[in-house]
Amino acid sequence: MIDDELVSAVEGVVRRAVAEEVTPRWRELSDDEVVQKSGPHDLVTVADQRAEEYLSRELVRLVPGSVVVGEETVHAKPATYEALHGDAPVWIVDPIDGTRQFVHGHEGFCTLVALARYGEVLASWTYAPVPGEMAIARHRGGALLNGEALRAGSPAEGTVLEVATSHPDFTTDEQKHSLLGLRTEGVDPRPCGSAGLEYLAIARGALDAVAFSWEAAWDHAAGLLLVSEAGGESRTVDDRPFRLAGGNALPFTAARDAGTARRMVGLLRAGR
Repeated sequence: MIDDELVSAVEGVVRRAVAEEVTPRWRELSDDEVVQKSGPHDLVTVADQRAEEYLSRELVRLVPGSVVVGEETVHAKPATYEALHGDAPVWIVDPIDGTRQFVHGHEGFCTLVALARYGEVLASWTYAPVPGEMAIARHRGGALLNGEALRAGSPAEGTVLEVATSHPDFTTDEQKHSLLGLRTEGVDPRPCGSAGLEYLAIARGALDAVAFSWEAAWDHAAGLLLVSEAGGESRTVDDRPFRLAGGNALPFTAARDAGTARRMVGLLRAGR
């Protein structure tokens, strides 16, 4: 299913959707084009909605019988998330990952697309339009950033781990206790920005790990494959692989290598 022609076609769709619906609205949004969903850190804009409509329309044309699970569509119709449990190929779409940053005119946003089937991510596209970065990963086919191979590598021995973590607004009391396990010597945690860009930072070796307390597929599908194909690993707090369709023990981590992932799990469990 995932050949060079499809990879190139999806890249083209993503670039066109962003060029037509996202970047023209960056730093140009009016107040009535921004709406809060569940709180001040959970925003949606007309750019999110229009870009998701564009991506949904064009992506299903590329793979006959495929369906879309998109962030904004699921917000309006939660039952559409169940497509992740079905037999059809699923396009998982986050039209603007980092909407809060986008709204405030910051550069830290991206568009995420992944293609999955039977709970396995087959390919992913992470596009950060402001710096002009396109990261593409294929299951068992490696990861590329602007055509160059990505390798996460491993943190240097004895260095402080740089870790991005969930914002407290998106964590339960139990998850907060787990994340407190990262406040220890040898770890430097900070609040995360765009999840997609944090995953890209791991895949390129610029960030050591993340610890996230939510499991929405559109935030994680693309990045988890990117990290895996760059040599990294992801684990839940009960030391199991992350399941795309949900039901994971949280928080979970993704890291530059298996050793760092194991260390992160240990710290998260110690904080409980």
